[in-house]
Amino acid sequence: MKLHELSPAEGSTKATKRIGRGHGSGQGKTAGKGHKGQNARSGGGVRIGFEGGQMPLSRRIPKRGFNNIFATKFAIVNVADLNKFVDGTVVDAELLKASGLIKKEYDGVKVLGNGELTAKLTVKAAKFSQSAIEKIEKAGGKAEVM
Repeated sequence: MKLHELSPAEGSTKATKRIGRGHGSGQGKTAGKGHKGQNARSGGGVRIGFEGGQMPLSRRIPKRGFNNIFATKFAIVNVADLNKFVDGTVVDAELLKASGLIKKEYDGVKVLGNGELTAKLTVKAAKFSQSAIEKIEKAGGKAEVM
């Protein structure tokens, strides 16, 4: 295959609509803008969200609360969930993802101390609750902050 032989897939490209180029263009007379009115004018049209003077939807809907877009979001795992791993396993985000305990890593994994732990594991995570550290170490494992 050579460079001059390349062409886009059939139906993937479309000729641009050339507005206001006379009758031969197939967009004759009003150039697809209809008759008169705000949208037919040269600078015509309305801004996005404008509803003809009616109170726009974005202003009609009540605004409540606050969304902190800078907040760090953690994937959460409880200590009881870690019992599915055998003794001596190094549990990290990749293993948790592969085992289906978490779906996404987000900004890291946080281990919480809900439940009991019987397996002796080395757990690597971004954050641990105090009770989670105690339970992991009580079971003979290690909690490593990454």
